[in-house]
Amino acid sequence: MLARVHSMSLIGIDARPCEIEVDVTGRGFAHPTIVGLPDSAVKESIERIRSAVTNAGFGFPRTRTTINLAPADVRKEGPAFDLPMAIGLLLADDQLRSEEAGEFLVAGELALDGRVRPIRGALSMAMLAQRMGKRGVIVPRENAQEAAIVSGIEVFPITSLSEAAAFFGGSLPLEAVDIDPQTLLTDAARYDVDFADVRGQEQVKRALLIAAAGRHNVLMIGPPGTGKTMLAKRLPTILPPLSLAEALETTRIYSASGQMSDGHSVLATRPVRQPHHSISAPALVGGGSIPTAGEVSLAHHGVLFLDEFPEFSRPVLESLRQVLEDGHVTISRSHSSARFPADFVLVAAMNPCPCGYFTDPRKPCKCSAPQIDRYLGRISGPLLERIDIHVEVPAVPLNALREMRAGTDSAEMRGRVEQAQAAQRARFGEGEMMSNGRMSPRQLRKLVTLDAAGERILRQAVSEMGLSARAHDKVLRVARTIADLEVSTEVRETHVAEAIQYRRLDRGL
Repeated sequence: MLARVHSMSLIGIDARPCEIEVDVTGRGFAHPTIVGLPDSAVKESIERIRSAVTNAGFGFPRTRTTINLAPADVRKEGPAFDLPMAIGLLLADDQLRSEEAGEFLVAGELALDGRVRPIRGALSMAMLAQRMGKRGVIVPRENAQEAAIVSGIEVFPITSLSEAAAFFGGSLPLEAVDIDPQTLLTDAARYDVDFADVRGQEQVKRALLIAAAGRHNVLMIGPPGTGKTMLAKRLPTILPPLSLAEALETTRIYSASGQMSDGHSVLATRPVRQPHHSISAPALVGGGSIPTAGEVSLAHHGVLFLDEFPEFSRPVLESLRQVLEDGHVTISRSHSSARFPADFVLVAAMNPCPCGYFTDPRKPCKCSAPQIDRYLGRISGPLLERIDIHVEVPAVPLNALREMRAGTDSAEMRGRVEQAQAAQRARFGEGEMMSNGRMSPRQLRKLVTLDAAGERILRQAVSEMGLSARAHDKVLRVARTIADLEVSTEVRETHVAEAIQYRRLDRGL
C-alpha cells in the first residue's frame, strides 16, 4: 500500500516542500530502504523509527518497504523527517487511516521511546505551509509557539508519535496554538542595558547616535578600559523597535540555525553578535558543506561587534567587504545554493597601538612608530573606507566616573533616531526601508546637495586628506544624517565639517 505525507526540507533558512512516499508491498522480506538523497542522519533514522513505532504500541512492517523523499535531486539532512516517515509507515501498513494527512506539513525528531524532540526551522516550515495553502503544521510542542507566529494556518503541538497518530486517526482532538504576534513582540521587546549607564563619552554617544540614525558603520579607537564594549552593546537600544516583518526574518535565521533560546518564540530585540577574533571566515560569513548562516547573518537587523579589530585575520576581515556592500551572503555548493540576509550595523573597536596607550595621557606608550604602522596596517584601506565613522574614545576622567547624574539615556537618543529615520522614509518613499548609509551613488548625487561653503570645505578635505571617491561619498552620507538629526532639509557647512571629523584614520592618529 502507498501513503504520502508532506514535510519540508531546510535549505539555508528557506523551507522547501518535501513529499514523503512510503510503499509497503506486502510481500518479500528486506531492510527498509530510504531513497531521495538522504544524508547519514536521515539514513540512520530508520532504526529510531523502528524503536519508536514499536514502543508506541504499533507493529513495524516486516515486508519490503521503500521510503522516497521527493524531490529526489534535493539533498535531505537532519532528523526532522523521523515523524513524517513514521506516520507514512503506519498509513502504508494500514495501521492508521486518515483523511487529513495531506492537509498538514509534519516534522519532528523521534526518540526511541516515541517522544518527539524539537527541530530547526519551524518558523520557515509554517511560512511554507502558508504559501502552499495547507491547513496547518504538526510540530513538536517546543516549536509550536514559534510556528504560531505565522497567521492563516493552524499549529498543532504534539509530544509523541502516539499523540500524532491519534490526532490523524481522529481519536484525539488537539487545540491549535493561538497567539497574537504583535502583542508578543511588544511585550518581549525589553533591553537590560541603557546608555544612561555610560559615564562621560558624550562625544562618542553623539557618533553612535549618528550611526543609528543613518545606519552607518562605526570604528571606535581608544585605550583599554574606556568603555568601547559597553557603548557597542548599547547601540541596539537606540535603534527603532523591530517591526513584525523584521522580527520574523531575524527569528527565521536563528530558528534555522538552531539558536533560539528556550522558551522564546520570537526574537523581539535587535541582536548583538560579538565573535572572538579567532573566528574563521566560514564561521563569520557562513559556509559548510551544507550551507549554514554565519555571524553576519545572525546579526541581521542588529549589530555585529568586532572587538580587537586588528587581531582578526586578514582573510576574515576581507570577507566582510562584499557583505557590507550587498547586505546579504550567497553560498554556493555543488548540490545547492543558499542566500542569507546580512543587513547589520558594523561596530568595530581597536586600540591605537599594540600596547594600547598611544593616545592615553595617563600611561606612556611603549610602541615604536614602525610597530604602530604595522598594527594599523592589519586593516586594509578598502575595508576602512567601508566604515563611515571613525571616532576616538578617550580615557574617562575620574570626576566623570564618579558623577552621580546619569548621562544621555537610550530613550532620549532613540526619539531623535526615530525622528531622523522618519525624514529618511519621507525622502526615499514608502516600501523597503532605506537609509542614508545605504544610499546608492545615484541617490547621493540627487538627494545631497551642498551650499557654497559646504562645497568648499569638502573640496579642501578631499585635497588635504587624500580621500578616495568612496570616502568622499561616506562623508556626504554622514553629513546628510547629521542634517536629519538637526531637522534640516539642507546639508550645511557645519554638517559637512562634523562628518569630516569622523574620518579619524584618514587624518591620522
